[in-house]
Amino acid sequence: MAESTLRQRPAALTLTPAAEARIAELMAKAPEGTIGVRLSTPRRGCSGLAYSVDYVTEAKPFDERIETPGGSFFVDGASVLYLIGSKMDWVEDDFVAGFTFENPNAKGACGCGESFTV
Repeated sequence: MAESTLRQRPAALTLTPAAEARIAELMAKAPEGTIGVRLSTPRRGCSGLAYSVDYVTEAKPFDERIETPGGSFFVDGASVLYLIGSKMDWVEDDFVAGFTFENPNAKGACGCGESFTV
């Protein structure tokens, strides 16, 4: 009888070293009781969905958990399907600083870049 082997499922998204460093900075100044940072895609904006990064005090049952050197990063379970294969980065220049996303599932975005559609 052949032995069944379980292959580890790839993470819902990948984080660049800059994104991991930013998560570490956020966790270093997080409010007491924070266990990590969560990415979700709430309905918002012209196109329908937006990216939202917030502190987390408890894991939800269907969250995807990604361990980073600076702390736990959670992907909201209801958002995973919209994010599979995405890359999250942290970009900072003279005018703006923020997380950016390369999302192969996004079919379009609004003109201001605040929201996307799948």
